[in-house]
Amino acid sequence: MSMIRDLRAAVRPSRKSSTAPHSGYDTTRDPSASSAVVDCAVYRDGRRVTQASCLTPHEAMLRVREEGGFAWIGLHEPTEAEFAGIAREFGLHPLAVEDAVHAHQRPKLERYDDTLFTVFKTIHYVEHAELTATSEVVETGEVMCFTGPDFVITVRHGGQGSLRALRHRLQDDPELLAKGPSAVLHAIADHVVDGYIAVAASVQDDIDEVEIDVFSTPAKGGRRGSDAGRIYQLKREVLQFKRAVSPLLRPMQLLSERPMRLIDPDIQKYFRDVADHLARVHEEVIGFDELLNSILQANLAQATVTQNEDMRKITSWAAIVAVPTMICGVYGMNFDMPELRWSYGYPMVLGLIVTVCFSIHRILKRNGWL
Repeated sequence: MSMIRDLRAAVRPSRKSSTAPHSGYDTTRDPSASSAVVDCAVYRDGRRVTQASCLTPHEAMLRVREEGGFAWIGLHEPTEAEFAGIAREFGLHPLAVEDAVHAHQRPKLERYDDTLFTVFKTIHYVEHAELTATSEVVETGEVMCFTGPDFVITVRHGGQGSLRALRHRLQDDPELLAKGPSAVLHAIADHVVDGYIAVAASVQDDIDEVEIDVFSTPAKGGRRGSDAGRIYQLKREVLQFKRAVSPLLRPMQLLSERPMRLIDPDIQKYFRDVADHLARVHEEVIGFDELLNSILQANLAQATVTQNEDMRKITSWAAIVAVPTMICGVYGMNFDMPELRWSYGYPMVLGLIVTVCFSIHRILKRNGWL
């Protein structure tokens, strides 16, 4: 919170003129301030006019203010100290800075004066040879994007979701990149949602696998109900997926429908396509959740049926065993029985036991109890 108070005191109500120098941030005097910067470049007319690691963020903004264009600064998991100078340089709001540094934020879109702050949850599918009750199916990360009139600052958290390939792809399309910072914001949103689509397809394969296992005939000696742990784990991973997709629906609708000064009208049309893809993924994730609920209920019902079948078998064998137990119990009494003096009495009793037990077994077998 001390950093927030310092930033609130340092944030300017509006940025200074394009030619005014700024002494609040200089990475040549504070080398640690740039350790989180993975790329810093100036773009003019859709083309990169600087090379990576040639400029500090402060120098990049000086060139933008003097020569035009916009700066794109990429950071990976910056600390408060590393981000404080950049926040002062670009006049970022303290609340947005706090979110960008500490991460674990809900996807959202917020506007602070002349800056849009957007939070995206990135999703990565974790490959696994076999789905188990402890398998990690999806891995999440975060990308925060500060979009201003002449700058874009991306802050990435987590080991996945690198924007390096995206930057190179945009640099190969100067006509689109010439639209300015809003083109970068759209490219990031499109990149994140495309990742959702790929993960949804892989999760669908896992759900299909579990569904087949649950409803297929168990192998000899196999037990129904053993898939409950896998289903529950997959349901938890789908819930994590849902938490990344659902909150992003409203921000994408705003970017695609509401006119914004920082969003080029031509780029806004592209946001509609992203919003459509996101809505489709959201419907799929909701369907995954409902389908897993049904599969889990079916699996538990099958486990109950299996237990009932076991109880019927136990009861059936108990009924069969009760016959010789009863007869032997009668002959075990301490009184004189006429059958004991009869030479055929013992074989007759054994035959009676076998006949009765066999008859009970046939009746129970025919009724499906054995």
